[in-house]
Amino acid sequence: MDSGEQSARTDRRRLGVALALTLAAAAAWLVIGATAPAQDVQSQLDSKQSQLDQAESQAGVLSTEIERLSSEVAQLEGEVAALRNREAIVREELQQKQAELDREREHLNVLRERLKRSLDVLEARLLAIYKSDTPDVLTVVLEADGFADLVERYEYLNRIEEQDSDIIARVRELRNATKDTVQRVRAARDEIAAKKRELTRTRVSLEAREADLSAAQADKQAALDSVNANIKELEGDVSDLQGQVQQQLQSTGGTAALPAGPIRGASSGFIWPVNGSVVSGFGMRWGRMHEGIDIAVPGGTPIRAAKAGSVALAGPTGGYGNYTCIDHGGGLSTCYAHQSSIGVSTGQSVGQGDVIGSVGCTGSCTGDHLHFEVRVNGAAVDPLGYL
Repeated sequence: MDSGEQSARTDRRRLGVALALTLAAAAAWLVIGATAPAQDVQSQLDSKQSQLDQAESQAGVLSTEIERLSSEVAQLEGEVAALRNREAIVREELQQKQAELDREREHLNVLRERLKRSLDVLEARLLAIYKSDTPDVLTVVLEADGFADLVERYEYLNRIEEQDSDIIARVRELRNATKDTVQRVRAARDEIAAKKRELTRTRVSLEAREADLSAAQADKQAALDSVNANIKELEGDVSDLQGQVQQQLQSTGGTAALPAGPIRGASSGFIWPVNGSVVSGFGMRWGRMHEGIDIAVPGGTPIRAAKAGSVALAGPTGGYGNYTCIDHGGGLSTCYAHQSSIGVSTGQSVGQGDVIGSVGCTGSCTGDHLHFEVRVNGAAVDPLGYL
């Protein structure tokens, strides 16, 4: 149930209850002997109306809660969808990282193979040095056969030394490269695992929260359905009791006309057009402007002119049904809608308190009531500022 439907239902209930209250009062006024039964029915009606108000209030709370939960579920669904998109992006990044890791591992295997060969060469060279009686520089100089032979022997020793240094440097370089590659492989592997864990943990948490909210939403909806069923049952009870009140009126009062009732004074020199409860105020209602107030009174109740003036309009007017407007001068006018009958004609002068028609439900309405408007230069203003 949306807020517009709930508001409309509440207005109809209040209008119906106000009607029943007024009808019960009228029955007591017409026939004193019917007072006790009317009061008994009225007490039942009051009780049912109280239960109905509580149920509608509960329905409003549940509807608000369901709307909030729906909003949170929608937000989480969006977050989960965004996370899944992020997972797809990260999955591609991880595939690229995995490819880099595979290349690093291939490079590591090559380095390890080269290091192994270099270590084998170094080991063979060390073994050869150990087994051979390598002459020192002094021996080479003393045994040289002339200067040229001395130079050749010296260069030979240098080349052997350079070769040994290269072997050692190559082994050191390959060993360091292997160590660095191992560290990069481990770092890439740990990064991939961490991202996978983080994404999985976040997604699982969001999905669990979404499931909890959906379950809560379903529970609230079930409760709302139960309350709405109770509301329908109470509406039926209220309708039956209203029918009993009307039957009592018919059996005791027949078709006698309702009295106009005492004049109810107001501010700004106005009087109330009828005596009743305001069941719908001035302002936005059901998505559009309600340009007057609705006063709940029984059908047939005489309508008084709120102020003296000249009848500017009297006749059927669209959703207003039978509609009368009185010009009070100075741009001020009052209008009376949904009348069962109009008792004046256009151009007629009326005094304050004169009966100008009867309450009814013509045009677009849901029950007998008076729709009363105050207009200044044709624009509707809140009548309660004048009553």
